[in-house]
Amino acid sequence: MPPVLALGALTTAAMIAFAANSILARLALATGSIDDLGYTGWRLASGAVTLVLVMRLLERDRPLLPLAGSWPQAVALFGYAVFFSVAYLWLGAAVGAIVLFGAVQAGMIGRALVAGDRPGLVEIGGLTLAFAALVWLVSPGVAAPPLMGVFVMALSGLCWAAYSLLGRGSTAPVADTAGNFVRCLPAGLALMAWSQWTAAPSAFGIACAIASGAIASGLGYAVWYRVLPRLSRLTAASVQLTVPAIAAAGAVLLLAEPLTLRLVLASAAILAGMAVTVLAGERRRRS
Repeated sequence: MPPVLALGALTTAAMIAFAANSILARLALATGSIDDLGYTGWRLASGAVTLVLVMRLLERDRPLLPLAGSWPQAVALFGYAVFFSVAYLWLGAAVGAIVLFGAVQAGMIGRALVAGDRPGLVEIGGLTLAFAALVWLVSPGVAAPPLMGVFVMALSGLCWAAYSLLGRGSTAPVADTAGNFVRCLPAGLALMAWSQWTAAPSAFGIACAIASGAIASGLGYAVWYRVLPRLSRLTAASVQLTVPAIAAAGAVLLLAEPLTLRLVLASAAILAGMAVTVLAGERRRRS
């Protein structure tokens, strides 16, 4: 396969994997096959095992100890995973993916503003559009998603923004991610034990959590971080805009979630606003 096609295929696979996290979580949690804490535990544990195996294959000469990554990153990763699972007790996969993406971008942009970055008028317009669309999406009405679910998913997105910011500039992102998952392993095992004692998850729920941790998260991150150095910042920012759209399409096709006009219009406006903000910001920094 030509290098350009291989790069495109791997990038697409990573975006589908990230979107699959929302589909798998909703599939398991909405059916009551597993509780939110148990899902988080199995996801983190299977992700840790997978990433350690990936590291053994990719970097055999690299010692397992000391762990790469950091404890602050591990705490942010754990917060993201817990809030993500809890939010999907309330939210559909499509809405959850949109809110998560918006919160991640808001966290990144907020940090840039605090650091002294000043957005241009186009970026401000994009942010205003995205925020107005989000307010409309969650405003009272028959089609509005539960506000508590939106709030918890926003916390998950902010945790992921913190994780990304703490890891910015990493020279070994796959090793760092593996190390951070391993740091979360004791907490993950504790959640698994608690879930087994209190809720007795089904084999289907555990399978969804393992698929999310091992494939959609572990392998997804490994593939993404391998292709990321070969993408420009503008391209990387652009392709990540497809994740909520893929998750929304999967939610309709695989979970039979209703595709309301309010969801379609609000989601399109949120993604358009964030796309304008992110892409305009990248162009401004390159100029």
